[in-house]
Amino acid sequence: MFTRCRAIALFCVAVGMGYAATKAVPVAKASAASAKPAATAKTAAAPQVATIPDAQLEKDIRARFAASKISTHKFQVHVQGGVATIEGQTDVLQHKGTATRLAKNAGAIKVVNKVAVSQAAKDEAAKNLASGRRRAQVKRSETTARTAKRSS
Repeated sequence: MFTRCRAIALFCVAVGMGYAATKAVPVAKASAASAKPAATAKTAAAPQVATIPDAQLEKDIRARFAASKISTHKFQVHVQGGVATIEGQTDVLQHKGTATRLAKNAGAIKVVNKVAVSQAAKDEAAKNLASGRRRAQVKRSETTARTAKRSS
């Protein structure tokens, strides 16, 4: 039992040392005069650069659209410099946000969503919002057998 635990411990140490050997350690300069102050987290970040080629990113976004429920809406996608532009029309308000999320998750730096939502979809969303309709929601004025027992 002891030898097994010892073997596991040695294995873990060896793996840890191998991992540490792959990490680059920065070399500190000896001269204090040439040392510059360390950058803080509040400094301006460098602009993001697309790591995926535009054609591949466009292909990935279209594949995500095809695999989702919004594929029936046939959105047009164009990518330039890592920025995805989505155009098209939809009858479901949530599909506009879904299109943005899918493009962002595919690797787009920024998404310009020019999807037009039909007036019928806007009216339906406004009606649902006004009525406060939620799934499986019970109005407080309605009493059930369970709440009737508590009140008596």
